[in-house]
Amino acid sequence: MLDKLSMEVRLLIAFVMMGLVLAVSQYLLPPPPTPPPTTATVETDKGDKPGAPANIPNTAPNTPELPTDTPAASAVSAAQEETVTIDTNLHHVVFSNRGAVVKSWVLKKFKDAKHEPLDLVNVRAAALKGNLALPAPMSLAFKTKPKSDLNNSLFRVTQNGLSVTFDYSDGRTAATKTFDFAQDTYLAKVSSQVIENGVAVPHSLVWRGGFGDSTVVNPVADGHLVYYDTSANFPWYRSRLRTNVTDHPPTGQVAFAGIEDKYFAAVMLPTLAAGQAGDQGGTLDITPYSDNVPKADQKEELRVGVAVGGSGTNVLALYVGPKDDDVLEPVDPRLGKLIDWGWFFFIAQPLFRALTWVTAHLTHNYGWAIIVATIIINTILFPLRLTSMKSGKKMQALKPQLDALNAKYKNMALTDPRKSEQQAEMMELHSKNGVNPVGGCLPMLVQIPVFFALYKVLSIAIEMRGAEWLWVADISQPETLAIRALPVILVASQFLTQKMTPAPGVDPTQQKMMLFMPLMFGYIFYYASAGLVLYYLTSNLVSIGQQFVMNRAMPTPAAVTVIPVSSKKKK
Repeated sequence: MLDKLSMEVRLLIAFVMMGLVLAVSQYLLPPPPTPPPTTATVETDKGDKPGAPANIPNTAPNTPELPTDTPAASAVSAAQEETVTIDTNLHHVVFSNRGAVVKSWVLKKFKDAKHEPLDLVNVRAAALKGNLALPAPMSLAFKTKPKSDLNNSLFRVTQNGLSVTFDYSDGRTAATKTFDFAQDTYLAKVSSQVIENGVAVPHSLVWRGGFGDSTVVNPVADGHLVYYDTSANFPWYRSRLRTNVTDHPPTGQVAFAGIEDKYFAAVMLPTLAAGQAGDQGGTLDITPYSDNVPKADQKEELRVGVAVGGSGTNVLALYVGPKDDDVLEPVDPRLGKLIDWGWFFFIAQPLFRALTWVTAHLTHNYGWAIIVATIIINTILFPLRLTSMKSGKKMQALKPQLDALNAKYKNMALTDPRKSEQQAEMMELHSKNGVNPVGGCLPMLVQIPVFFALYKVLSIAIEMRGAEWLWVADISQPETLAIRALPVILVASQFLTQKMTPAPGVDPTQQKMMLFMPLMFGYIFYYASAGLVLYYLTSNLVSIGQQFVMNRAMPTPAAVTVIPVSSKKKK
């Protein structure tokens, strides 16, 4: 059941359980002898930004506006099915004239998880036949269908450099689609028009059956419908479709709408003046889809889809490319909202910039940059850790009194009301000796926001995608070894950390219970990205080094002889 939960939920459960065990065990379990100090000996290319053009124009190449009310022309069609290819410095797009649709949309500067050219069209959805077939990307969707089946009609093709126009007419229904590209931009222009008996027919352009890198571990979880409603008080919405489609976005002033996965997006902008001052977007009709698409094992999975448009004539800017700030913001600053930095965005964004700077100027590798950043973070937190260590040493000095207190209430059940007296006396003992029993948790609690911020950075920053480190092929994904080495080393480091950390009040029974925590963390991190495991492992190793130095520099204080502890009279 645990492996079905999201990574954020699993990590949160782990931290909560760890905190509860550390806090509660101080009061419920008697102390053992102090473990002796253990000495630990631990042995411990420039990353280029994945191809984004330096400058992206705010508009796509100009195409003459299509008339909104034109009578259907005489019959126009092609004699046979053919494909048309558009090649820019960034895109390799294959169109079919059957329906004037996209068969393949490859981003040239990116590879998929299998190191093949990244095709954003889900090939499994495209291969469906018969009643299972889904409309290909850029098919037409209608609320009121015309009598002609335009998605299966053979359009006439007119190609002029990086512009291609598809025309069809059967004398009653006419349709035109035009796609304009430019060499060094992920932004294109799409125009579509449908006329039936001289009347414009409202329609939308669809992308169904999933989007993005379908070769990753869990592509379903990464697929979302996205749109930016400019009229809302909080103008950013994201919908993930799981079962029945019930979440229908509003129809209104929209800055963009489309489909995304973790690192890439295909979104349409209703105006070509996107990003200019005072631009309020435009009116778009947005329809979500949830399509069943077979996996390699023939089991079906739900994949997200969307239709955008809604007019008889649609003239849209189309962005198909990476979710990269440097690429998105020149198109429209609001497109930066496609990068979801999470709850701790105020930590995640500076952390990402710091990692990028360290990689560019020092390590030339994001894996080593994570290690450097982790050492810096732990150094900054060292004063807090030092306070925690001093508190732990004081706890060791209280061992004789803790032993006596636990012996006094030894045979009482946990449900015995007198157990509350034991807790009160223990709290008073800690207070009089200046000991914070949960002080050891503070460094961990402070690191939790940093931990989740780094998780977000590794999850959504496209710079991390495909970044290598030693034997790790991609730090944004789990290791691909048969037995993942980093989680195994992490578990060993946590056992060593527990062994070295002062643990007054921990008896053999409690020690066995605490063994559960490294094993649980090992299970959770086994499915985490290698970069996240590397961060936590490095943090553990730094903590081990700090603890070793402190154990040598701060011997355990002499045991406190007697400090009276008040006790309530038993009735």
